[in-house]
Amino acid sequence: MEQDVHEYEGSDVTVQYDVKRCIHARECVKGLPTVFDPDERPWIRPDNADADDLAAVITKCPTGALHFERKDGGWEETPPNENTVEVSHDGPLYVRGDVEITDEDETVLLSDTRIALCRCGASANKPLCDNSHLDVDFEAPGTVSEGHESDGSTDRELSVIPTHDGPLHVEGAFEIVGQDDGSSYHAGDAWLCRCGGSQNKPFCDNTHVKIGFRTDDD
Repeated sequence: MEQDVHEYEGSDVTVQYDVKRCIHARECVKGLPTVFDPDERPWIRPDNADADDLAAVITKCPTGALHFERKDGGWEETPPNENTVEVSHDGPLYVRGDVEITDEDETVLLSDTRIALCRCGASANKPLCDNSHLDVDFEAPGTVSEGHESDGSTDRELSVIPTHDGPLHVEGAFEIVGQDDGSSYHAGDAWLCRCGGSQNKPFCDNTHVKIGFRTDDD
């Protein structure tokens, strides 16, 4: 999992942009085109908007590629009250909450409030999405397949553990929501497909074993 963070200094706000996590969702460009303009250099100009407005738009970035630091004492981003995993149509799993990605030895790899997780199996920056689903023509509905309600963890902190050559193990109180139809599944513990092959998406059905899925240790 790689990072490539650039900082853009403004009078009241410093914007951090991680190139490796951007999948061009364009929430920033649509929200504040006077600040975020890919045709300009620098492409981020923090002083072209009110600090509160800029902060609000940055929190809409679904991948966590954008973050901010306030210099003016204004409000800072905090985790939402509930953790959610949104299953996007033909795309990644968008996670919002008090989230940590850890390895199987419990070493913290990333802490954030917004993360996009690969579920097509092709990302070169696993477990994060890098838009490879577009290159491989990944197709999967943004729905939640039927499943029982989990009696697992009620911990407000959400732990995402990418298992070696296997699924994403998600622990903590959260709701999985389908982008297409609003279908949902309340969970405390779930194993989510990231090989792209499960017939029970977004849940793992062990297809990763059949197709020889490899993660290269993320």
